[in-house]
Amino acid sequence: MSNIKYIGVFGKRNTGKSSLINTVSGQDVAIVSQTPGTTTDPVKKRMEIFGIGPVVFVDTAGIDDHGELGMQRIGKTKEVISQIDIALLLFTNNEFGPYEIELVNRFEKARLPFIIIHNQSDIIAFDEGLALELGEKYKCDVVEFSCTLLDDKEQSIMVDTLVSLIVKNVSDPAFASKKLFDGLAGKGDVVVLVCPVDSETPEGRIILPQVNAIRDLLDKEACAVVVQPQNLETFLVSCKGSVKLVVTDSQVFDKVSKIVPQDIPLTGFSVLLARIKGSFANYLDGTPVIDRLEENDKVLILESCSHHTSCDDIGRVKIPALLSKRTGKKVQWDVIAGLDPLPQDMSQYKLVIQCGGCMITNRQLAARINHALELGIPVTNYGMALAWCMGIYERATEMFTTNKS
Repeated sequence: MSNIKYIGVFGKRNTGKSSLINTVSGQDVAIVSQTPGTTTDPVKKRMEIFGIGPVVFVDTAGIDDHGELGMQRIGKTKEVISQIDIALLLFTNNEFGPYEIELVNRFEKARLPFIIIHNQSDIIAFDEGLALELGEKYKCDVVEFSCTLLDDKEQSIMVDTLVSLIVKNVSDPAFASKKLFDGLAGKGDVVVLVCPVDSETPEGRIILPQVNAIRDLLDKEACAVVVQPQNLETFLVSCKGSVKLVVTDSQVFDKVSKIVPQDIPLTGFSVLLARIKGSFANYLDGTPVIDRLEENDKVLILESCSHHTSCDDIGRVKIPALLSKRTGKKVQWDVIAGLDPLPQDMSQYKLVIQCGGCMITNRQLAARINHALELGIPVTNYGMALAWCMGIYERATEMFTTNKS
């Protein structure tokens, strides 16, 4: 799962957005120019911040751009809001006007934490009255900053202050990182991970949820046993009832469920992801809607990573085929890959099926799911949809619905 935090830097042209990124990172990672509009499409730059870990600064185009191309740049800037964990809003000359207010309104609507920064304070000092007013009005941190202080110590203090505020604001308990096996496995427990190798498996590697599962079990001092489906029965017989839990790739749910005895809990990697990421309760409510789909209803598939598709593709091939078989209806499908914008007319969809979301942050996933939920569109995810279509949904989710996890 992605533990990287995304930090969006917003403001009008020439407010020093790129310079701020360079100053905080201590290197020239963003292009700086006196020419307005130098930054066009959002530019992403990685670094490490102590107290957070890896972060990505997203340098956006000026919100006050103009012309046809400028409007496209502004559109790209606004799209970034749904993809980040915190926003830094820069302004200068004590001029906090309509452009800044519009951005703040968007941040608040997205429930996105933000910091207001008066930049270039070495040129024009930040008005203390305005600072107090903004802090009280928007209930956020407000700070002054400069990228060109001659006193290195003072510059360092200013950077440290801003970084500490970033750390504080991204530590949102609602989006805290949870682990796959919290409350499910502990020291000495044997957990079997069923990992088929097919054309969707990365060459020489296993997929990220499987990697994370192994690491979490090791951290908990549990025993992680990794097998392919064809070796599962042999292992279960040999271990003589010592298995605490079996977790399988959702695509072989039906095959694995016939092998695993009923007294051994069984679930899928994607179901585990749904439990700690996204909106599990809404997935539980939304999954049964599959059986209520009508002829020519539209379903939206959300892939959170971009990849080369194949005949084994779970989102574009397997789920549509199984859903059609389950419902006996001809259903229409749209697929959105990566973090591409959602369709403007979401009301056309009767169901949204989100992938596990292992490649995006909790907040990014929540932003996409919440947009559908706000419109009353049911949501589910890959693993839960597959389990439903294969007729083993109750078994795959039983341990979570019973224990209210």
